[in-house]
Amino acid sequence: MHRHALPVRLWHWLNVIAVFVLLGSGLSIFNAHPRLYWGQYGANFDPAWLEIGSRDGGQEGFLRIGPLEVETTGILGVFEKDGSLRRRAWPHYLTIPADYSLAQGRLYHLFTAWIFGIAGLAYALWSVAGRHFRRDLLPARKEMAPRHIWHDVKQHARLRLPKGEAALRYNILQKFSYLFVLFVLLPMMVLTGLAMSPNMNAAWPWLLDLFGGRQSARSLHFIAAFLIAGFILVHIIMVIAAGPLNEIRSMITGRFRIREDRP
Repeated sequence: MHRHALPVRLWHWLNVIAVFVLLGSGLSIFNAHPRLYWGQYGANFDPAWLEIGSRDGGQEGFLRIGPLEVETTGILGVFEKDGSLRRRAWPHYLTIPADYSLAQGRLYHLFTAWIFGIAGLAYALWSVAGRHFRRDLLPARKEMAPRHIWHDVKQHARLRLPKGEAALRYNILQKFSYLFVLFVLLPMMVLTGLAMSPNMNAAWPWLLDLFGGRQSARSLHFIAAFLIAGFILVHIIMVIAAGPLNEIRSMITGRFRIREDRP
């Protein structure tokens, strides 16, 4: 059966590449100043609500979120590479580029952000004009019933995923998560990214007011990035649970194989 239109498939695989580069380069940029603040300003001696660093002469790594602190030696803050200790927030195997370079990290990030933003805008316009949004993503009234939502939550928790022709349609949990990503997280990523640009601050100073300052925009940018990373992780788990070959093939060719429900 036909499941995914060509624009959906193109946008999906473009996002796979773009989000991978954006997350990796974003962590590389974060390594230049591994602290997050709220408000207009942030410097080494200002109180940060999140910090990844090292202490005891660079021998012990830690992650601190508010009053909670966790030792992360060997994972975050301090890790080993090529037989020597490296003292950076995020390890080399998660950042783009692998070797620390703020300039290259920014180049990767800003170049890919333009591709990501333009492709997202084109997809949004196509979704509205082609009725993809109304037909496939907008929840029906009966789907909004608490009983229906709770039933879907229980079925997913037990990994009892839809079969047959029901698998061709997005369920209510998929619709909620996709709408949240499309209309909350992605716009937040784009707007907070623009709010951190000095050029955009001069052109659109209202962006800083909207998010309560550049440091608040930076914090919201990273929170949105990690929520998107969490969405991707859950998405991959669901693809594996539903049958990865069939799911991936449908996102390449558009065709999805369904099986009849049997007792």
